[in-house]
Amino acid sequence: MTAALSDALAVTGRNLRRIRREPEVLFFSTVQPIIFVLLFRYVFGGAIKIPGLSYVDFLMPGIFVQTTAFASTGTGVALADDLSKGIIDRFRSLPMARSAVLAGRSLSDLARILFTVLVMVVVGVAVGLRFHQGLAKAVAAIALVAFFGFAFTWISAWIGLSVKTVEAANLAGFVWLFPLTFASSAFAPVNTMPGWLQAFAKATPVTPTVDAVRALINGGPTARPLLISLCWLVAITAVFSTLAVRKYRSIS
Repeated sequence: MTAALSDALAVTGRNLRRIRREPEVLFFSTVQPIIFVLLFRYVFGGAIKIPGLSYVDFLMPGIFVQTTAFASTGTGVALADDLSKGIIDRFRSLPMARSAVLAGRSLSDLARILFTVLVMVVVGVAVGLRFHQGLAKAVAAIALVAFFGFAFTWISAWIGLSVKTVEAANLAGFVWLFPLTFASSAFAPVNTMPGWLQAFAKATPVTPTVDAVRALINGGPTARPLLISLCWLVAITAVFSTLAVRKYRSIS
């Protein structure tokens, strides 16, 4: 276990250094959610009314979750890129734990996701977001968002190992996230949607996670959405980490 952890940290360090050498990737992955914030805050914010809550306080928890979901696609793209360039074959020739490649990738992407979320917090505060429940619950909200992103990196890892090209990994990573994030409570109350869409929105991990983050920031019932969210995220991590490891072994 100690050797495997050491190998995973070594791969994590390699991936973080790669981000430092390709700052444009981090820059554009941060600019996109900032654009979403500005568009929804100033274009749609005046038209969407939330009883008892300002739209920016309603919006930002959804932006946090959407940002981590979209950022998780980088995991699959990076793995597909390493596969296409033969980096995975080089790792395989080294005396290292096979789990280190996937674990290192997920840990480095967790650091990248956390950085992006912290940038979003700064942007949110700049456009009017306030953490009404204090520092401890604000930290808990950010931790939940980071866990959401970590869980989704495993879905992305499985996708990246399953497709043939970097382009396919990029498209496959995004195509299912758009309906999952927009058909949720991220940007509008679920009860304003058609009945069939409400059923879909409530049955995904996005809505309870957004609701839990929103409750931690603004107040309101927290226990139920938080418990549902954690159950979803633990299940996603367990299932897709297993699938990703099996896929990695099958191509190795």
